[in-house]
Amino acid sequence: MDDSKHQALDRYEPDTALTRLIRIPVRVVVLVLVLPVRMVWDVLAAGWHAFDRTLLRPLGRGLARLADTLVLTPLAWLFAHVLTPLGLAVTWLATAVFIWPWTGLWRYVVVPVATYGVAVPLVWLYANLLTPLGHGAAWLLGTLLVAPAAGFWRYVLVPAARYGVIAPLVWLYGAVLTPVGRGTAWVFGKAWQGTAWFLGGVRKNLAAAGLGLGIAVTWLVMTLLVAPASWLYRHVLAPVGREIAEAAEVAWRIAGYLSRAVGRGIAWLFRHLIGVPVAWACRTVCTPLGHFVRDALWAPARRAAAEAGRAARGALATARETVRQARRDAWRALAGGTGGTWSGEPLGVPARTLGSTTTVPSAAQASETSLLGEKLVKQG
Repeated sequence: MDDSKHQALDRYEPDTALTRLIRIPVRVVVLVLVLPVRMVWDVLAAGWHAFDRTLLRPLGRGLARLADTLVLTPLAWLFAHVLTPLGLAVTWLATAVFIWPWTGLWRYVVVPVATYGVAVPLVWLYANLLTPLGHGAAWLLGTLLVAPAAGFWRYVLVPAARYGVIAPLVWLYGAVLTPVGRGTAWVFGKAWQGTAWFLGGVRKNLAAAGLGLGIAVTWLVMTLLVAPASWLYRHVLAPVGREIAEAAEVAWRIAGYLSRAVGRGIAWLFRHLIGVPVAWACRTVCTPLGHFVRDALWAPARRAAAEAGRAARGALATARETVRQARRDAWRALAGGTGGTWSGEPLGVPARTLGSTTTVPSAAQASETSLLGEKLVKQG
């Protein structure tokens, strides 16, 4: 049975005298050592949760809102109202300056020139000159070089190699080399069988002697080393380690209960010594005082500021209307316009006949300078 099964059985073995002897002292010592660690751990965990809840999260939300207000919103406005139109303008300008001219040059100059000035003449030259010339050269080479070389290879070199070299080599391999090789292989096989029989006998004798020696060494090792070590691990080390682990677990739970009790006591003292008086002071003093300041000081001041703002806006609107009216009156006085709305465009002068005030639709217009002078004389 392996060690894992032994450990599984040892877990459920009944308590022994050694187990009962070491259980209580080990648990007391472990509790004394673990309790400060557990209390420090709980204090750090509670402090971290309070720090995260009261400082880090509000600070993170404030920083996120500040970043959104100061960075993201201006960047979004800049991207939407400045960078995007600027990019579109630059893109259009680059397209108009670089792409459209080169596209037109490629489409209407380079492609027609390459097509009708280069490609078409080359195709005609290839079809009507180079192709017949190549066919003639191929026929000439085939007649003068390829056909004689092929005949020499087929009717001279191939028969000479087949009947002058290959046939004698095949006969030599089948009639001489093969019987010699088989005889040599038979001789070496018999020699190898004899050598293997001799070595097998020697190995059997050595294996018998080594087996006895190995059995003796194995018995000594199991008796003098393995058995004592197994007994020591099973009856001493395993119970002690198990009790220490269980004592640490129990001590951690007890330390948690004690730490929570101490924490609840400190929280009760803090709530009754600080929280309750502060809440009473806030409820009975600060809240009424804040309401009094809001109703008696802040609300009248806000209403007065609102009234002052409305009055200032009304005064500014009146002043702007006065300035606008004065500007219109000054322009009417200078230009001689009537009380109607002036559009900023010069009024057309009706056509008159020379020396007469009768308006004729088809007659040429009189000089505008003379008419403006007559109007100024009449008003003066």
